[in-house]
Amino acid sequence: MFVLRETAWCRMINVKTTFREDYLDRTFEGFAQYSEADLQLSRDRISSFLSTHTVYELLPDSGKVTALDVNLAVKQAFHVLYEQGLPMVPLWDDFKGRFVGVLSALDFILILRELGTNGSNLTEEELETHTISAWKVGKLQLNLKRQMDGNGRPCPRPLVQAGPYDSLKEVALKILQNKVATVPIIHSTGPAGSCQEILYLASLSDILKCICRHFKHSSSSLPILQQPVSSIQLGTWVPRIGEANGRPFAMLRPTASLGSALALLVQADVSSIPIVDDNDSLLDIYSRSDITALAKDKAYAQIHLDEMNIHQALQLGQDANPSLGFNGQRCQMCLRSDPLHKVMERLANPGVRRLVIVEAGSKRVEGIISLSDVFRFLLGV
Repeated sequence: MFVLRETAWCRMINVKTTFREDYLDRTFEGFAQYSEADLQLSRDRISSFLSTHTVYELLPDSGKVTALDVNLAVKQAFHVLYEQGLPMVPLWDDFKGRFVGVLSALDFILILRELGTNGSNLTEEELETHTISAWKVGKLQLNLKRQMDGNGRPCPRPLVQAGPYDSLKEVALKILQNKVATVPIIHSTGPAGSCQEILYLASLSDILKCICRHFKHSSSSLPILQQPVSSIQLGTWVPRIGEANGRPFAMLRPTASLGSALALLVQADVSSIPIVDDNDSLLDIYSRSDITALAKDKAYAQIHLDEMNIHQALQLGQDANPSLGFNGQRCQMCLRSDPLHKVMERLANPGVRRLVIVEAGSKRVEGIISLSDVFRFLLGV
């Protein structure tokens, strides 16, 4: 049975929850507010750059992309993601002869939560009996907002993908509009594109790195990049006293259960949760991708989600992969006084998807800025 598919290529020419409203006027004392003209000028120049450069420029000279067959057992897929340190993998359907979707850490969160509701403990047998394909069908049944085809049957969302000659702006917008972390870059040949080869998994981090590299020596041409992040409408911030309730900002204590953390990730539709002490000072961060650590020594078959706390879950992940994170640090931080260009440079580093805004000295959490936050601001979407 086809289990693991790798594509290689050479480069060719061809719980504590608080709420807030978006900050429209959060300014940092000592810095001048930007003008709308500065903002529009910066957006126009970045948009022009992204529109005139293609995904082809993101492709490394050589490499490989791992994909999984849809008929692979979920348990085996879980171990593949853990062992190879992958947050997601494209899915190949041999019968259809094409890529049909992706399997991500969120899928495993949903699977473990679903199995947890049907019994006191997770068992290997339950995971063994589910193929990826069967899970995707079951996921549609669970999704109350699913789309239906003409016969009233669940209709899966088509794979969000791009080609090597699509513009960087097109890919960035696809990622933002579809709320995905990566987009498979697929080269199609043959009649009606029947022969597919996956070249790369493009992310906002890749595109941001191109922006930073291109404007590195001409940052003055983008005046908005000099502004501190506290002075612009960017990211999600902890509310100040007296502010109206709005979109949720979630933080958890390390003693909170893993089950509560997973529920919050799903219900609040966020990719990570800051873990804080009693003073709201940052201790760690729990992200969707951390769920794969439960594959170590088959921990998922031995624990109950409501009996393991976040500290224990994070310790399990650190034992499994002590080098996790950028420069050995799991939590990447910034200050409210940091200029936007500095935040962008940090987010362009491999494996960094968000920065936690902390107070200098105390490390009290003030907010969080993600890659998607930066691109929504730069593109005005």
